[in-house]
Amino acid sequence: MKLNKLIIGASALAMIAGAASAEDMTIVSWGGAYQASQQNAYFDPYMAMHPDVNIITDESSGEAVAKLRAMAEAGNISWDVVDVVAADAMRLCDEGLAMEIDPDTQLAPAPDGTPASEDFGDLLVSECFIPQIVYSTTFGYRTDMVGDTPPSSVCDVFDTETYPGKRSLEKRPIGNMEWALICDGVADADVYDVLATPEGQAQAFAKLDTIKDDVIWWSAGADTPQLLADGEVVMGSTYNGRLFALIEEQHQPVAMLWDAQVYDLDGWIIPAGLSAERQQAALDFVYFATDTQRLADQAKYISYGPARASSAPLVGKHESLGIDMAPHMPTDPANAQHTFLFNYNWWADYRDDLDAKFQAWLAQ
Repeated sequence: MKLNKLIIGASALAMIAGAASAEDMTIVSWGGAYQASQQNAYFDPYMAMHPDVNIITDESSGEAVAKLRAMAEAGNISWDVVDVVAADAMRLCDEGLAMEIDPDTQLAPAPDGTPASEDFGDLLVSECFIPQIVYSTTFGYRTDMVGDTPPSSVCDVFDTETYPGKRSLEKRPIGNMEWALICDGVADADVYDVLATPEGQAQAFAKLDTIKDDVIWWSAGADTPQLLADGEVVMGSTYNGRLFALIEEQHQPVAMLWDAQVYDLDGWIIPAGLSAERQQAALDFVYFATDTQRLADQAKYISYGPARASSAPLVGKHESLGIDMAPHMPTDPANAQHTFLFNYNWWADYRDDLDAKFQAWLAQ
Protein backbone atom coordinates (compact mmCIF):
# COMPACT_ATOMS: atom_id res chain seq x y z
CA MET A 1 0.00 0.00 0.00
CA LYS A 2 1.17 3.53 -0.73
CA LEU A 3 -0.13 5.41 2.29
CA ASN A 4 3.02 7.46 2.37
CA LYS A 5 2.49 8.67 -1.18
CA LEU A 6 1.67 12.37 -1.30
CA ILE A 7 -1.59 12.97 -3.10
CA ILE A 8 -1.40 16.24 -4.97
CA GLY A 9 -4.61 18.23 -5.34
CA ALA A 10 -5.27 20.55 -8.26
CA SER A 11 -4.22 23.58 -6.24
CA ALA A 12 -1.94 21.88 -3.71
CA LEU A 13 1.35 22.93 -5.32
CA ALA A 14 2.37 26.29 -6.58
CA MET A 15 3.21 26.74 -10.23
CA ILE A 16 6.93 26.77 -10.95
CA ALA A 17 7.96 29.08 -13.80
CA GLY A 18 4.39 29.00 -15.07
CA ALA A 19 4.41 25.24 -15.66
CA ALA A 20 1.55 23.20 -14.13
CA SER A 21 2.34 20.08 -12.12
CA ALA A 22 0.61 16.82 -12.95
CA GLU A 23 -2.21 15.97 -10.57
CA ASP A 24 -1.86 12.59 -8.89
CA MET A 25 -5.03 10.62 -8.13
CA THR A 26 -4.88 7.45 -6.04
CA ILE A 27 -7.49 4.87 -7.02
CA VAL A 28 -7.89 1.76 -4.90
CA SER A 29 -9.13 -1.60 -6.20
CA TRP A 30 -8.66 -5.37 -5.84
CA GLY A 31 -5.65 -6.20 -8.01
CA GLY A 32 -5.46 -9.13 -10.40
CA ALA A 33 -7.49 -9.54 -13.56
CA TYR A 34 -10.27 -7.34 -12.21
CA GLN A 35 -8.03 -4.32 -11.68
CA ALA A 36 -6.38 -5.01 -15.03
CA SER A 37 -9.81 -4.71 -16.64
CA GLN A 38 -10.23 -1.32 -14.96
CA GLN A 39 -6.79 -0.22 -16.11
CA ASN A 40 -7.72 -1.00 -19.70
CA ALA A 41 -11.28 0.30 -19.63
CA TYR A 42 -10.98 3.31 -17.32
CA PHE A 43 -7.57 4.37 -16.08
CA ASP A 44 -5.59 4.42 -19.33
CA PRO A 45 -8.34 6.10 -21.40
CA TYR A 46 -8.92 8.70 -18.68
CA MET A 47 -5.25 9.60 -18.49
CA ALA A 48 -5.08 9.78 -22.29
CA MET A 49 -7.93 12.31 -22.21
CA HIS A 50 -6.46 14.14 -19.19
CA PRO A 51 -2.66 14.27 -19.60
CA ASP A 52 -2.46 16.46 -16.51
CA VAL A 53 -3.72 13.56 -14.35
CA ASN A 54 -1.54 10.69 -13.13
CA ILE A 55 -3.48 7.75 -11.69
CA ILE A 56 -1.68 5.86 -8.94
CA THR A 57 -3.21 2.44 -8.24
CA ASP A 58 -3.48 0.62 -4.94
CA GLU A 59 -4.76 -2.92 -4.30
CA SER A 60 -6.14 -2.49 -0.77
CA SER A 61 -9.90 -2.66 -1.39
CA GLY A 62 -10.20 -5.76 0.77
CA GLU A 63 -9.15 -3.61 3.73
CA ALA A 64 -10.93 -0.45 2.63
CA VAL A 65 -13.23 -0.06 5.63
CA ALA A 66 -10.50 -0.44 8.25
CA LYS A 67 -8.01 1.73 6.38
CA LEU A 68 -10.45 4.54 5.68
CA ARG A 69 -11.44 4.53 9.34
CA ALA A 70 -7.77 4.87 10.28
CA MET A 71 -7.19 7.64 7.74
CA ALA A 72 -10.19 9.57 9.00
CA GLU A 73 -8.99 9.18 12.59
CA ALA A 74 -5.57 10.53 11.57
CA GLY A 75 -7.11 13.34 9.53
CA ASN A 76 -5.16 12.30 6.44
CA ILE A 77 -7.23 10.84 3.57
CA SER A 78 -4.68 9.69 1.01
CA TRP A 79 -7.11 7.87 -1.31
CA ASP A 80 -9.24 9.65 -3.92
CA VAL A 81 -11.53 6.93 -5.31
CA VAL A 82 -12.08 3.47 -3.83
CA ASP A 83 -13.61 0.33 -5.36
CA VAL A 84 -15.68 -1.56 -2.78
CA VAL A 85 -18.44 -4.14 -2.61
CA ALA A 86 -21.86 -2.65 -1.96
CA ALA A 87 -22.04 -3.87 1.63
CA ASP A 88 -18.79 -2.04 2.48
CA ALA A 89 -20.05 1.08 0.72
CA MET A 90 -23.11 1.02 2.96
CA ARG A 91 -20.96 0.71 6.07
CA LEU A 92 -18.69 3.56 4.99
CA CYS A 93 -21.69 5.72 4.13
CA ASP A 94 -23.37 5.03 7.47
CA GLU A 95 -20.17 6.01 9.28
CA GLY A 96 -19.79 9.26 7.33
CA LEU A 97 -16.59 8.06 5.66
CA ALA A 98 -17.91 8.25 2.08
CA MET A 99 -19.54 11.23 0.41
CA GLU A 100 -23.12 11.11 -0.79
CA ILE A 101 -23.70 11.16 -4.54
CA ASP A 102 -26.60 12.69 -6.47
CA PRO A 103 -26.70 10.36 -9.48
CA ASP A 104 -28.72 12.67 -11.71
CA THR A 105 -26.37 15.64 -11.34
CA GLN A 106 -23.03 13.93 -10.66
CA LEU A 107 -23.19 10.86 -12.94
CA ALA A 108 -23.61 10.71 -16.70
CA PRO A 109 -27.05 10.14 -18.20
CA ALA A 110 -27.58 7.31 -20.67
CA PRO A 111 -26.98 8.16 -24.34
CA ASP A 112 -30.73 8.58 -24.89
CA GLY A 113 -30.96 11.03 -21.99
CA THR A 114 -32.30 8.57 -19.40
CA PRO A 115 -31.19 9.88 -15.99
CA ALA A 116 -28.51 7.88 -14.21
CA SER A 117 -30.89 7.10 -11.35
CA GLU A 118 -33.18 5.26 -13.77
CA ASP A 119 -30.35 3.65 -15.72
CA PHE A 120 -28.77 2.18 -12.57
CA GLY A 121 -32.20 1.58 -11.01
CA ASP A 122 -32.31 -0.74 -8.00
CA LEU A 123 -28.52 -1.12 -8.02
CA LEU A 124 -28.19 2.27 -6.29
CA VAL A 125 -28.31 0.59 -2.90
CA SER A 126 -26.60 3.40 -0.96
CA GLU A 127 -26.48 7.18 -1.24
CA CYS A 128 -22.68 6.93 -1.42
CA PHE A 129 -22.33 3.98 -3.82
CA ILE A 130 -21.66 4.35 -7.54
CA PRO A 131 -22.34 0.92 -9.10
CA GLN A 132 -19.85 -0.48 -11.57
CA ILE A 133 -20.42 -4.20 -12.05
CA VAL A 134 -22.92 -6.89 -11.24
CA TYR A 135 -21.38 -10.22 -10.41
CA SER A 136 -23.05 -13.27 -9.03
CA THR A 137 -22.54 -16.32 -6.93
CA THR A 138 -23.93 -19.16 -8.97
CA PHE A 139 -23.31 -22.82 -9.74
CA GLY A 140 -21.13 -24.69 -12.16
CA TYR A 141 -21.47 -28.39 -12.88
CA ARG A 142 -19.42 -31.09 -14.57
CA THR A 143 -21.04 -31.84 -17.91
CA ASP A 144 -19.57 -35.35 -17.90
CA MET A 145 -20.98 -36.24 -14.47
CA VAL A 146 -24.67 -35.31 -14.77
CA GLY A 147 -25.96 -37.89 -17.24
CA ASP A 148 -28.21 -37.05 -20.18
CA THR A 149 -30.28 -34.44 -18.31
CA PRO A 150 -28.11 -31.57 -17.07
CA PRO A 151 -29.36 -29.60 -14.06
CA SER A 152 -31.55 -26.62 -14.89
CA SER A 153 -32.74 -25.48 -11.45
CA VAL A 154 -30.83 -24.42 -8.36
CA CYS A 155 -32.96 -26.97 -6.54
CA ASP A 156 -31.15 -29.72 -8.44
CA VAL A 157 -28.32 -29.03 -5.99
CA PHE A 158 -30.55 -30.64 -3.37
CA ASP A 159 -31.44 -33.61 -5.61
CA THR A 160 -28.78 -36.16 -4.72
CA GLU A 161 -30.76 -39.02 -6.24
CA THR A 162 -30.77 -37.61 -9.77
CA TYR A 163 -27.34 -35.99 -9.39
CA PRO A 164 -25.26 -38.08 -6.99
CA GLY A 165 -21.87 -36.84 -5.89
CA LYS A 166 -20.34 -34.11 -3.82
CA ARG A 167 -21.39 -30.47 -3.99
CA SER A 168 -19.33 -27.47 -2.92
CA LEU A 169 -20.96 -24.61 -1.01
CA GLU A 170 -19.46 -21.52 0.58
CA LYS A 171 -18.79 -21.84 4.30
CA ARG A 172 -21.15 -19.05 5.31
CA PRO A 173 -24.92 -18.61 5.59
CA ILE A 174 -25.31 -16.00 2.84
CA GLY A 175 -26.72 -17.56 -0.32
CA ASN A 176 -27.06 -21.01 1.18
CA MET A 177 -29.91 -20.00 3.47
CA GLU A 178 -31.77 -18.26 0.66
CA TRP A 179 -31.37 -21.18 -1.76
CA ALA A 180 -32.50 -23.62 0.93
CA LEU A 181 -35.75 -21.73 1.50
CA ILE A 182 -36.42 -21.24 -2.22
CA CYS A 183 -35.98 -24.99 -2.73
CA ASP A 184 -38.26 -25.68 0.21
CA GLY A 185 -41.11 -23.83 -1.43
CA VAL A 186 -40.70 -20.26 -0.15
CA ALA A 187 -41.38 -17.58 -2.77
CA ASP A 188 -38.40 -15.36 -3.59
CA ALA A 189 -40.24 -12.26 -2.37
CA ASP A 190 -40.86 -13.87 1.02
CA VAL A 191 -37.41 -15.31 1.66
CA TYR A 192 -36.11 -12.60 3.98
CA ASP A 193 -39.35 -12.27 5.90
CA VAL A 194 -39.29 -16.02 6.55
CA LEU A 195 -35.57 -16.06 7.32
CA ALA A 196 -36.08 -13.34 9.93
CA THR A 197 -38.01 -15.80 12.11
CA PRO A 198 -36.58 -18.65 14.23
CA GLU A 199 -38.94 -21.01 12.40
CA GLY A 200 -37.68 -19.84 9.01
CA GLN A 201 -34.07 -20.27 10.04
CA ALA A 202 -34.84 -23.78 11.30
CA GLN A 203 -36.55 -24.51 7.96
CA ALA A 204 -33.44 -23.42 6.02
CA PHE A 205 -31.12 -25.50 8.18
CA ALA A 206 -33.41 -28.51 7.83
CA LYS A 207 -33.24 -28.24 4.05
CA LEU A 208 -29.45 -27.92 4.16
CA ASP A 209 -29.39 -30.98 6.41
CA THR A 210 -30.63 -33.04 3.45
CA ILE A 211 -27.31 -32.54 1.61
CA LYS A 212 -24.94 -31.77 4.48
CA ASP A 213 -23.11 -35.08 4.17
CA ASP A 214 -22.54 -34.44 0.45
CA VAL A 215 -21.06 -30.93 0.80
CA ILE A 216 -17.44 -29.81 0.58
CA TRP A 217 -17.31 -26.33 2.13
CA TRP A 218 -15.22 -23.63 0.46
CA SER A 219 -13.78 -20.34 1.70
CA ALA A 220 -11.75 -19.01 -1.24
CA GLY A 221 -13.08 -18.19 -4.69
CA ALA A 222 -10.56 -20.52 -6.32
CA ASP A 223 -11.77 -23.58 -4.38
CA THR A 224 -14.84 -24.61 -6.38
CA PRO A 225 -13.17 -24.19 -9.80
CA GLN A 226 -10.35 -26.44 -8.63
CA LEU A 227 -12.77 -29.00 -7.18
CA LEU A 228 -14.70 -29.01 -10.46
CA ALA A 229 -11.53 -29.27 -12.54
CA ASP A 230 -10.39 -32.22 -10.44
CA GLY A 231 -13.79 -33.93 -10.66
CA GLU A 232 -14.13 -33.96 -6.87
CA VAL A 233 -17.59 -32.35 -7.00
CA VAL A 234 -20.42 -32.71 -9.49
CA MET A 235 -21.55 -29.13 -8.92
CA GLY A 236 -20.59 -26.19 -6.78
CA SER A 237 -21.15 -22.51 -6.09
CA THR A 238 -18.62 -19.78 -6.82
CA TYR A 239 -18.32 -16.39 -8.55
CA ASN A 240 -19.41 -16.32 -12.16
CA GLY A 241 -16.12 -14.82 -13.34
CA ARG A 242 -14.23 -17.79 -11.90
CA LEU A 243 -16.47 -20.18 -13.79
CA PHE A 244 -16.01 -18.17 -17.00
CA ALA A 245 -12.24 -18.64 -16.72
CA LEU A 246 -12.65 -22.34 -15.97
CA ILE A 247 -14.92 -22.91 -18.97
CA GLU A 248 -13.67 -20.51 -21.64
CA GLU A 249 -9.99 -20.09 -20.79
CA GLN A 250 -9.16 -23.50 -19.30
CA HIS A 251 -11.65 -25.47 -21.43
CA GLN A 252 -12.79 -27.71 -18.59
CA PRO A 253 -15.94 -29.88 -19.04
CA VAL A 254 -18.00 -27.50 -16.93
CA ALA A 255 -21.20 -25.54 -17.63
CA MET A 256 -23.04 -22.74 -15.87
CA LEU A 257 -26.21 -23.12 -13.86
CA TRP A 258 -27.51 -19.55 -13.71
CA ASP A 259 -30.81 -20.30 -11.97
CA ALA A 260 -31.29 -18.26 -8.76
CA GLN A 261 -27.86 -16.71 -9.12
CA VAL A 262 -27.34 -14.33 -6.20
CA TYR A 263 -26.48 -10.89 -7.53
CA ASP A 264 -23.90 -8.80 -5.75
CA LEU A 265 -22.51 -5.41 -6.65
CA ASP A 266 -19.17 -3.69 -6.81
CA GLY A 267 -18.52 -0.03 -7.44
CA TRP A 268 -16.91 3.21 -6.39
CA ILE A 269 -17.03 5.45 -3.36
CA ILE A 270 -15.33 8.80 -2.90
CA PRO A 271 -13.92 9.22 0.61
CA ALA A 272 -15.40 12.01 2.71
CA GLY A 273 -13.06 14.79 3.79
CA LEU A 274 -11.21 15.46 0.53
CA SER A 275 -10.36 19.02 -0.42
CA ALA A 276 -12.76 20.66 -2.86
CA GLU A 277 -10.22 20.27 -5.65
CA ARG A 278 -9.60 16.57 -5.02
CA GLN A 279 -13.30 15.90 -4.60
CA GLN A 280 -14.06 17.52 -7.94
CA ALA A 281 -11.28 15.55 -9.63
CA ALA A 282 -12.66 12.31 -8.16
CA LEU A 283 -16.17 13.18 -9.33
CA ASP A 284 -14.85 13.89 -12.81
CA PHE A 285 -13.22 10.47 -12.92
CA VAL A 286 -16.29 8.53 -11.75
CA TYR A 287 -18.50 10.50 -14.17
CA PHE A 288 -16.26 9.24 -16.97
CA ALA A 289 -15.66 5.72 -15.64
CA THR A 290 -19.34 4.92 -15.03
CA ASP A 291 -20.84 6.22 -18.24
CA THR A 292 -22.62 3.79 -20.55
CA GLN A 293 -19.73 3.11 -22.93
CA ARG A 294 -17.03 2.75 -20.30
CA LEU A 295 -18.98 0.16 -18.30
CA ALA A 296 -19.54 -1.80 -21.51
CA ASP A 297 -15.82 -1.53 -22.28
CA GLN A 298 -14.84 -3.24 -19.02
CA ALA A 299 -16.80 -6.29 -20.13
CA LYS A 300 -14.22 -6.82 -22.91
CA TYR A 301 -11.83 -8.01 -20.24
CA ILE A 302 -13.88 -9.78 -17.57
CA SER A 303 -17.25 -11.52 -17.43
CA TYR A 304 -19.01 -9.24 -14.99
CA GLY A 305 -22.11 -7.40 -16.09
CA PRO A 306 -22.14 -3.62 -16.41
CA ALA A 307 -24.34 -1.98 -13.79
CA ARG A 308 -26.18 0.27 -16.26
CA ALA A 309 -29.12 -1.05 -18.26
CA SER A 310 -27.98 1.02 -21.24
CA SER A 311 -24.55 -0.68 -21.26
CA ALA A 312 -25.78 -4.23 -21.78
CA PRO A 313 -26.53 -3.86 -25.54
CA LEU A 314 -23.01 -2.49 -26.08
CA VAL A 315 -21.15 -5.46 -24.59
CA GLY A 316 -18.95 -6.86 -27.36
CA LYS A 317 -16.20 -9.46 -27.70
CA HIS A 318 -13.51 -10.50 -25.24
CA GLU A 319 -10.37 -8.55 -26.04
CA SER A 320 -8.09 -11.61 -26.37
CA LEU A 321 -10.40 -14.62 -26.71
CA GLY A 322 -12.49 -12.96 -29.41
CA ILE A 323 -15.73 -14.49 -28.10
CA ASP A 324 -18.97 -12.62 -27.56
CA MET A 325 -19.13 -11.63 -23.89
CA ALA A 326 -22.85 -10.90 -23.58
CA PRO A 327 -23.85 -14.56 -23.14
CA HIS A 328 -21.41 -14.84 -20.23
CA MET A 329 -22.75 -11.90 -18.23
CA PRO A 330 -24.94 -12.48 -15.17
CA THR A 331 -27.09 -9.60 -16.43
CA ASP A 332 -27.67 -11.08 -19.89
CA PRO A 333 -31.43 -11.68 -20.27
CA ALA A 334 -30.90 -15.38 -21.04
CA ASN A 335 -29.00 -15.80 -17.76
CA ALA A 336 -31.18 -13.50 -15.70
CA GLN A 337 -34.53 -15.25 -16.05
CA HIS A 338 -34.47 -16.13 -12.34
CA THR A 339 -32.13 -14.04 -10.23
CA PHE A 340 -31.99 -13.30 -6.55
CA LEU A 341 -30.78 -9.92 -5.29
CA PHE A 342 -28.84 -10.06 -2.06
CA ASN A 343 -30.56 -7.96 0.64
CA TYR A 344 -27.72 -5.90 2.12
CA ASN A 345 -29.80 -4.19 4.79
CA TRP A 346 -31.28 -7.46 6.03
CA TRP A 347 -27.90 -9.14 6.36
CA ALA A 348 -26.46 -6.09 8.13
CA ASP A 349 -29.06 -6.71 10.86
CA TYR A 350 -28.87 -10.52 11.02
CA ARG A 351 -25.32 -11.43 9.93
CA ASP A 352 -23.67 -11.81 13.34
CA ASP A 353 -26.51 -13.95 14.70
CA LEU A 354 -26.75 -16.22 11.64
CA ASP A 355 -22.98 -16.57 11.35
CA ALA A 356 -22.93 -17.98 14.88
CA LYS A 357 -25.89 -20.28 14.20
CA PHE A 358 -24.38 -21.46 10.90
CA GLN A 359 -21.05 -22.36 12.49
CA ALA A 360 -22.87 -24.17 15.30
CA TRP A 361 -24.89 -26.10 12.70
CA LEU A 362 -21.72 -27.05 10.81
CA ALA A 363 -20.23 -28.41 14.03
CA GLN A 364 -23.19 -30.68 14.76
